[in-house]
Order: sequence, then C-alpha cells, then structure tokens
Amino acid sequence: METRQDRYEGAREKKLRQLKEIIGESDNIVFLGGAGVSTESGIPDFRSGDGIYNQDSGLSYRPVDIISHSFFVAHPEEFYDFYKRKLCYPDARPNKAHKALYRLEKQGRLKAIITQNIDNLHQMAGSEVTIELHGSVHRNYCMSCKEPYTLEFVLASEGIPYCPKCGGMIRPDVVLYEEHLDHRNIDSAIAFIEKADLLIIGGTSLTVYPAATFAQFLPHDRVVIINKSSTYLDLQAMLTIHDSIGEVLDAVIPKRMRRSDQTAGSSGRAKSGRRTAGAALPEKSSDPKE
Repeated sequence: METRQDRYEGAREKKLRQLKEIIGESDNIVFLGGAGVSTESGIPDFRSGDGIYNQDSGLSYRPVDIISHSFFVAHPEEFYDFYKRKLCYPDARPNKAHKALYRLEKQGRLKAIITQNIDNLHQMAGSEVTIELHGSVHRNYCMSCKEPYTLEFVLASEGIPYCPKCGGMIRPDVVLYEEHLDHRNIDSAIAFIEKADLLIIGGTSLTVYPAATFAQFLPHDRVVIINKSSTYLDLQAMLTIHDSIGEVLDAVIPKRMRRSDQTAGSSGRAKSGRRTAGAALPEKSSDPKE
C-alpha cells in the first residue's frame, strides 16, 4: 500500500529530476541566497523561531535595535558585545550548498552568487564571483585612517576594537539598519541577473529589500525557488522546492564534471578572473543578514 511518505518521496524525486534537467539546459545561471544557506553551517537566521531576533540579546535592548547605525554610534561597547556573541562565527565552515554551488561554478554554468549573508562561506568554499550585498564580518576597517583589520583582530580585542596606528574606532564592513547598500553591488547583481538564463533563489523568504525585487530584472520567467518556507514568488516560479537547500543542491549538481563542462569552466574562469564584490557603506530597509 502506498503511504503518504511514499507519495512525498515520489514528488520530491520528481522535482529533483526536474531541477537537474533545468540546470543541465542552462549555461548562464545566477544564484541569489539568504540566511537559509548558512543555517546548515550552524549560523542562525534572523526571523525564524530560533532566529536572532527572537533570542535574548543579553542586554536591555532588542537585537533589531542593536544592529542599527544609530545604536552603533551611540552605544559602541554594547554593540560589540552583541556583535561578537551573535553575529560572528569564525569556526563555521561551508556546507553542502556552498560546495555544490562551487562545483556548478567550476562547470562554467554558474556565473555569479548574490548573497545576503555576511559570513564569507561562499568564498571559503572556493566561489570566485560573489556579490556580498550586506558586507562581511571578515572585513573591518578603522573609521579614521581606513586601515583594514581581520575578524580575528576584532574578536581578540577587549570591548571596542581600536586602531593601533591612529587610535580610531574600528567598525565591521557590514550593512547596518539605517545604512545604504553599496550601489555598485546592486548594479552588479542586476547586471548579472539581466543576462541570466536561470535564476536560482535559495535559503531566503524574500522579505528583505532590495534583494526581494531582483527577480523582476529577469527578461524571462525561468526562476527556481529552494526554501523551507514559502515565498511570494512560489506560484510564479517554474519550479518550487520546499526542502533543505544543501540536500537539494548536493543531489542535483554532479560531484564530477563531464569533459565538456571542464572545458567550459576553464574558459569561463579565464575570462572572469577572481571577482568578489564587497559592500561599502551600506538602504534604509536593508538587513545585515536575512
């Protein structure tokens, strides 16, 4: 007798086969990802039941207020207390989703990753064309002399990190509330999407702007959604899969490349080189990480 589990597994396998075919037919893929890509590496998201917004900040302020520009300026010590505990995960490592996307890039099919995350995990996995809309905790700089500093330096500093060269306060190169995204990153993301023959959106509920609107720049309707919860684009997408993004991408992107893919991948990298875009000073409705 067929059970509900059998029907679920059958539908899941059918969707995985569809996704594999769609990817195989595409040569100019762009991936747009959010916090759900990194939760499988042990980094919490913001809005779920266990997300950062629903956790105790350990301070007399709400998490959503702490990660704002005005709070950073007025209360830098409390900001860094929260920031180091809740937003920095130096031991996190790439998961199946990051690694599968790197394989797809090596095959020459994936042209760019647009991420709302600030954890650097796509680069750790080897991805070369990564647009970081909300910056990265791994980049920090002195607000006075602009000297760059590593995440390790910030975490090792007691309280507020100060620049040893000039004494200025160091800040992370991440987008806080009340700050604008770097227009160069937005322009670059839109340019890649306008040329894409497939947009894969994964690990995001598409509630943070402007990334939530990026699909409108596609000249067609070839959009795939992979997310555990629903999004406003689910019914418009050519394929929607409500499942673990790591498990899905790992299942549909081959571990080994065909010879033709190896040739295409080498050609693509020779043309593009290493291109990692980082956010400068951060849009009013932006979020450090979805």
